[in-house]
Amino acid sequence: MTAIGLGFRVKSGYAVVVAVRGPALAPTFVARRIVELCDPAVAQTRQPYHAALHAHEQDPRALGRRIAIVKRCANQSIAALLNTDVFADSDCGGAAVVVGSLIDPATVANPHIRAHASEGALFRDVLRDALRAHGLRCDVFIEKRLAASATRPAQAAVSAE
Repeated sequence: MTAIGLGFRVKSGYAVVVAVRGPALAPTFVARRIVELCDPAVAQTRQPYHAALHAHEQDPRALGRRIAIVKRCANQSIAALLNTDVFADSDCGGAAVVVGSLIDPATVANPHIRAHASEGALFRDVLRDALRAHGLRCDVFIEKRLAASATRPAQAAVSAE
């Protein structure tokens, strides 16, 4: 059985995943897919913390409903990805999730920017949780530090818990 590694780049409402196999020094491209992390039929789930343009959601029930949809969609999308022909006769060795930042949204004063930071954290966390729920090891990397991280074997990942 061949091992496959997954690399995800998280965006608002979706992630791009690339699957590779083979040795780490010479991986072979297997596939590229879009993984939905929101429900396209519920437009507000693409940016769940935006109640309106340039505003941070204040209604906890409305936000809770959208977050529940996002979690469900992430789990369904990862299950569907792992059931594709990409994984026939293969075993997934783990996943890397690349994000723009790990900023704590609570530290952001501007409500609009805080909404974006909250969404970044949400989509990163639901993707990581969905991967782990399917038994995959998952490490999170900050995009700007990725090249430097790749040269340090054991300390490459950052904690996003």
